[in-house]
Amino acid sequence: MRGSVYDVVVIGAGSVGTPAALSLAQAGLDVLVVDSLPSVGQGSNKAAIGGIRATHSDPAKIRLCQRTIEILSGWEEAHGQEIEWRSGGYVFVAYTPREEKLLRDLLVIQHAYGLGIEWLDAKALLDIVPDLNRRGLIGGTYSPGDGHCSPLLACHAFYDEARRRGATFQFGEEVTGIEVREGRVRAVRTNRGRYGTPVVLNAAGPWARAVGKLVGLDHPVQPDSHEAGVTEPVAHFLAPMVVDTRPAPGSSNYYFHQLASGQFTFCITPQPPIVGEDCRETSAFLPLVARRMVDLMPRLGNLRVRRTWRGLYPMTPDGSPLVGWAQEVEGYAMAIGMCGQGVMLGPGLGELLARMITEAPLPTDREVLKILSPYRAFAGQEALR
Repeated sequence: MRGSVYDVVVIGAGSVGTPAALSLAQAGLDVLVVDSLPSVGQGSNKAAIGGIRATHSDPAKIRLCQRTIEILSGWEEAHGQEIEWRSGGYVFVAYTPREEKLLRDLLVIQHAYGLGIEWLDAKALLDIVPDLNRRGLIGGTYSPGDGHCSPLLACHAFYDEARRRGATFQFGEEVTGIEVREGRVRAVRTNRGRYGTPVVLNAAGPWARAVGKLVGLDHPVQPDSHEAGVTEPVAHFLAPMVVDTRPAPGSSNYYFHQLASGQFTFCITPQPPIVGEDCRETSAFLPLVARRMVDLMPRLGNLRVRRTWRGLYPMTPDGSPLVGWAQEVEGYAMAIGMCGQGVMLGPGLGELLARMITEAPLPTDREVLKILSPYRAFAGQEALR
């Protein structure tokens, strides 16, 4: 039976904390994961719709998601667990010169990092997604290496494997304090006990700021609400995730794809943002997103929606995560502010965090950690949030 002292205590059993626990356990560390919710993936993870893409404008996200795709695409073969991975790709459409310029300009950095993304004119893009509205379509980018999976199945798969490797999970347990003496982490206190540890990893998603305050830090992570939905299942006719970045009243973009089950799932980025932790679904969401989706793909007009829900995006000032060690408190690490992309960043990030904590970084890790440093200047926005 394990005692109450661990090499690492991870706060949060979601899209980042769970794969991090697996990678830390694989590295031979004694790991405890603490979460106030009743089981794995019950925070933002279960509200995600499962898109996994390396199609980003930020080199750190590109590198992390390239590794995530490698992990998830080979998971069933390596571990025998079905996570509903599908390599359907991503399509970003362009109906105005604004989107065309943005997408074409980003190809320079995307190709520099080895991404197999192409710009396709309207005719070629319609070969990939024949049901797009042809009126005004200029073209778009297509990244066949991207895909999607079930966020909950993937999180549970990481959980099962982490436990098999020796990681301990404690659910329904709220962190009430982090003991710091002589400038370094000594222990984590919860409503159920005390766990000695030299390292705490904050992977608390929308609640990361509250955890940071336990060590006297004020992390610039602010959750906002995003609504999503799912339809009845139908025969498959769409392989990629489709993303439309055109701003419109009430939203800045939206995206949808067809699941392995045949259902369509969809989400919208509200504009202005709905700041806070309100997860109650609204009556405004479905008319707003349905109008946009049916205009883009008229074939969707006869689909019946089964349910909608609302989840939280832990946002940072520039739309990119905060990852690294705290300068103020030795032994306190952050993997926070995923900005709604925890599912696609988590597996690759989990491996990087294990290397960071065990002091065995790869050469590329230094670039990623520099870009995602919690102490960076927040200048500009990641273009494909």
